[in-house]
Amino acid sequence: MVPGNYTGISEFLLLGISEEPEVQPLIFGFFLSMYLITVFGNLLIILAISSDSHLHTPMYVFLANLSFVDICFTSTTVPSMLWNIQTQSHVITYEGCLTQMYFFILFLGLDAFLLAVMAYDRLVAICHPLHYMVIMKPQVCALLVLVSWIMNILNSLLQSLMMLRLSFCTHFHIPHFFCELSQMIQHACSNNFLNNMVMGFAAMLLGGGTFIGIIYSYSKIVFSIRGISSAQGKYKAFSTCASHLSVVSLFYCTSLGVYLSSAATQSSHASAVASVMYTVVTPMLNPFIYSLRNRDIKEAVMKFSGMAALKGPILLGLKKCPRLQGPKAEPNVEIF
Repeated sequence: MVPGNYTGISEFLLLGISEEPEVQPLIFGFFLSMYLITVFGNLLIILAISSDSHLHTPMYVFLANLSFVDICFTSTTVPSMLWNIQTQSHVITYEGCLTQMYFFILFLGLDAFLLAVMAYDRLVAICHPLHYMVIMKPQVCALLVLVSWIMNILNSLLQSLMMLRLSFCTHFHIPHFFCELSQMIQHACSNNFLNNMVMGFAAMLLGGGTFIGIIYSYSKIVFSIRGISSAQGKYKAFSTCASHLSVVSLFYCTSLGVYLSSAATQSSHASAVASVMYTVVTPMLNPFIYSLRNRDIKEAVMKFSGMAALKGPILLGLKKCPRLQGPKAEPNVEIF
């Protein structure tokens, strides 16, 4: 952008999805409901996996990490937006904006990396089943997760530091409900060419690299499944990756949809509305996809829910009946 009236601005104004006062309560209730469903759904997946020793395998360890990242991903944007609506103040400080941007980029990249790691896990499980436990040993799983975190921490740090070189016009309005990187770069009053180059290179290297890795993994999986003679064997092999494939399709289709819609309309408002799909809707639907399409997760969730429901009444009964706490007490239900 051409040089103009710009200075070291200390705060921004988030315009949100809509500026109409009459729809603010509706937006608040809508996003609050989706946020609570996202947090409780993904938390239930994490607790169900951690409580069931049969699910302490690479596939479900990666899924627990993905659920944790989804909770953090949604928590970087939705709570602040709900607070802005509730207080009727859309102001965010410069430091707060950079912090939000850093964590948003971090958890968005982690989502893509973990989906790629899970695709590789399914590749090894289906194409090399006899060597699965040797290849996907705990040290390798921990290394894959650690590399994902390190790569995305460095990328988020680079993108955030690059923002420090930009200057913004006074009374800067962000046509979004959070500090989105491309919007910030686009509306900077100083030269943003280098920022656009770094952002594009990182998107191609990290985003494109993970997507190519997923495509490669599933191409190998498809060829391996085609070599299975029995229909039952093909169905069993495909069912092990159906949930992951659904989540991958949802994540990349919504992300691509946001990019195409913003490019086609050139409207910041349309981009803000479309970005709700991958920032809020996708993390909310992931637990439903895994719990409905995966029998092991469904059974673990039901088992954990049953234990949580029984734990309270049993502990209350023990407190009311001290004789049951003696050495001769043998309760029929195991207490966790």
